Amino acid sequence: MNTDLNPAGETHVDFERLAGMPVAGLIFDMDGTLVDNMHVHNDAWESWHLRHGLPFERERFFRETAGRANREVVKFSKPDASEHELDTLGQEKEEIYREIYRSQMAPMPGLMALISASEAHGQKMAVATAATPENAALVLDGLDLRRHFVTVVSPSMGYRGKPHPDLFLAAAQAMGLVPAQCVVFEDAPLGIEAARNAGMRAVGVKTMLDDAALGGPNTVFSITDFTDERLKGLLGL
Repeated sequence: MNTDLNPAGETHVDFERLAGMPVAGLIFDMDGTLVDNMHVHNDAWESWHLRHGLPFERERFFRETAGRANREVVKFSKPDASEHELDTLGQEKEEIYREIYRSQMAPMPGLMALISASEAHGQKMAVATAATPENAALVLDGLDLRRHFVTVVSPSMGYRGKPHPDLFLAAAQAMGLVPAQCVVFEDAPLGIEAARNAGMRAVGVKTMLDDAALGGPNTVFSITDFTDERLKGLLGL
């Protein structure tokens, strides 16, 4: 496999040469991937922006912020915020989100069947999410998903957010795998880019965006949900 590192420490890979490599690990983003909830996050961000008298362009905001750590997202809208304000304002948005989403939670169609098939096949799984620990607990514990994953990594553990490769590389390390053995499931361009920077193939999940938006040299294909039959061939199920 032909790889090299750029000055930021990100890996560049010839992804065409990975096409036939068996998949040993699945790494899932959470919001918009394990669950179809990104529209709720956007609703919460829109309410937050209105509350603070800030403009909000929904599609642009999603494209430019989805996958980033919460402090980075707040700074995107309030660049002059102090360190304390970044935390306080981010917590405010997440409280709005949890209040809206708590009664709506459901796994993505086909997710539980895919998890069962992957476990039976001996594949390891992990979650790499920009969500806060409280939001991760809401979904992963509320839907009893956490037990299926070797690890759950997030910026709250000291990692840089997407598009940096940190989260995906940490997930692979926890599973005892190299990047080439992993496939990432992501619903946002920054997540696809982070997977590319980690040297991993990606499958786009079209909960918010289309194929074109989720395309990249490392994108194998994009799916509407986990019932897509192409996953069986990719994952060897």
